[in-house]
Amino acid sequence: MNIKKYQGIFPAFYACYDKDGAVSAEKTQELAKYLLNKGVQGLYVGGSSGECIYQSVEERKLVLENVMAAVGGKMTIIAHVACNNTADSQELARHAESLGVDAIASIPPIYFHLPDHAIAQYWNDISAAAPNTDFIIYNIPQLAGVALSINLLREMRKNPRVIGVKNSSMPTQDIQMWKDEGGEDFVVMNGPDEQLISGLAMGATGGIGGTYAAMPELFLKIREHFQKGEMEQARQIQNDVCRIIYKMCSGHGNLYAIMKAIIVKQGGPDCGGVRKPLANMIDSDLAIVDEAYEMIKAATAKYC
Repeated sequence: MNIKKYQGIFPAFYACYDKDGAVSAEKTQELAKYLLNKGVQGLYVGGSSGECIYQSVEERKLVLENVMAAVGGKMTIIAHVACNNTADSQELARHAESLGVDAIASIPPIYFHLPDHAIAQYWNDISAAAPNTDFIIYNIPQLAGVALSINLLREMRKNPRVIGVKNSSMPTQDIQMWKDEGGEDFVVMNGPDEQLISGLAMGATGGIGGTYAAMPELFLKIREHFQKGEMEQARQIQNDVCRIIYKMCSGHGNLYAIMKAIIVKQGGPDCGGVRKPLANMIDSDLAIVDEAYEMIKAATAKYC
């Protein structure tokens, strides 16, 4: 397994809609190419930032097909394939493998709090549908309602396709635990954008983040300084990134709606709003978009 392809900054890909709220193949390709040109190492497609739980299986296939058409083979692509039932998740896993993605990923099933053995069966069933593709566990207990445990990870490590964890739990010590359990070549990606530097310090191989697409240059610079041992410079950028995130989260509209509007101001593609029940922006959010845009612009000029 080539761990190097899972190192670096991986924006979590946003859902791209047309004016009628349908998934836009054209805008999906535009956003993928836009992020490729920013110099990020890969994309995480079909996760929380992609509004996956509000899209149909066919829509999720359409998104991944167009990402792969635009940038497949030019960067690492991880496809999140989990649905809240095994059969649909397996269908997405088979589809992702047929397109040649580098890895598939999955949260545990949500709503019912299943025991570890049932979660392991769910993940192994998904992996079996894509037997030639790496599998990454997505640990996000604050939304999924269940947390990855050492015992569950040990059970999953019996599956040779399980090569890592996307860790979005808040305690950074979890990253150290997964690395200790998995070994030197085990992939652990930091999830919470507000603590990228902390996750890297605990041994994360890279980061997958929902706000990366709105300010990729800053996250790339954090990692660059970290790799050079320039901790104070990395800390300063991380602190400014956190302030930008707080600003973007302060609107009436959902964070993803705010960030999509910021990308338009930056000269990127117009990916539309967000899908209900997520809240779209209202007029008062335009000032927040402008403020966050200026904060990102100033930080990029200062640090990059």
